[in-house]
Amino acid sequence: MDNDRSSRQLTLFARMALATTIATYTLILVGALVRAAGAGLGCPDWPRCFGQWIPPLQASQLPPGFDPAQFNAALTWLEYTNRLLGVTIGLLIVATLFMAWRWHRRRPRLFWPSLAATLLVAYQGWLGGQVVRSGLEPWMITAHMVLALVIVTLLLYATWHARLQAAGYPRSTDPDRARLRRWIAVTFVVVLLQIGLGTQVRAAMEHAVDLDPDLPRAEWIDHVGWLDPFHKSFSWAPLLLTFGLRVYARRRFRGDRGLVRAADASFALVIFQILIGTSLVYTGMPAASQVVHLSGASLLVGTLTLLALQTQREPVVREWTAPATGHPAAPDPSGA
Repeated sequence: MDNDRSSRQLTLFARMALATTIATYTLILVGALVRAAGAGLGCPDWPRCFGQWIPPLQASQLPPGFDPAQFNAALTWLEYTNRLLGVTIGLLIVATLFMAWRWHRRRPRLFWPSLAATLLVAYQGWLGGQVVRSGLEPWMITAHMVLALVIVTLLLYATWHARLQAAGYPRSTDPDRARLRRWIAVTFVVVLLQIGLGTQVRAAMEHAVDLDPDLPRAEWIDHVGWLDPFHKSFSWAPLLLTFGLRVYARRRFRGDRGLVRAADASFALVIFQILIGTSLVYTGMPAASQVVHLSGASLLVGTLTLLALQTQREPVVREWTAPATGHPAAPDPSGA
């Protein structure tokens, strides 16, 4: 009975953590829309928006002290939606922490990531306010983006281990898997650095537009300076690292289809990111492609996280019985 209750609690926690993870990815997508649309200052103050908890629908409704020229209803409500979603995710993460504390505080791989995510999302809320007050200071925007990716990584970690423990899968002691995990850690850091560089490139373009609002989109990249060629050349690092991960996974763990697929997906996402980044330069920096580029970066971080988590368990071998036709059947080594 106790085992059944523990399994149900682990499953409920995993579902809550997964829902919070999906919501956080949605927030990252909305944040990308805010950046691409130039809506970062759609609400010029914080935590209110134009001095109100619910922003106006038209300039005539602005309270005294605000310049109507600052107001754009579409940009204001896009930024306000971003803030509302951030508050919702904060509440979801607090609920996840409550479940971890109530049922799993003796399970460090569930409790501590939940606690860390809660503390970081509180700091993220404060940092978002500082980003607005600073007038979209580039390094603060970069920190804001990287911190969101760290939070979603912690949530994925907690989700995975809850499912692992609910299913009773053993943790791996395979040295090859530990070696692969270290390789993934290096790749993860390199990818975060590349994402940070990309965020700085975007911020430099926004600064150029602030100086010259009539600057054509196709010329934005020309005003970035050394950041753009460095960002482009550094893309070879994650490409080579994920290619090596893919080759190693296919050679050593061919029977673990989940692990191999995650390695393949990581490499494919890096190629996709390079292609989208290149197309941005030659197609005049369209806003839609910028959203796709930033969203792809967050998916790459999540895929690398899942790949690392796959290495922490042994592949599950299911016993198969012979089918009715009498033909022999082999065990499935996939671990899926």
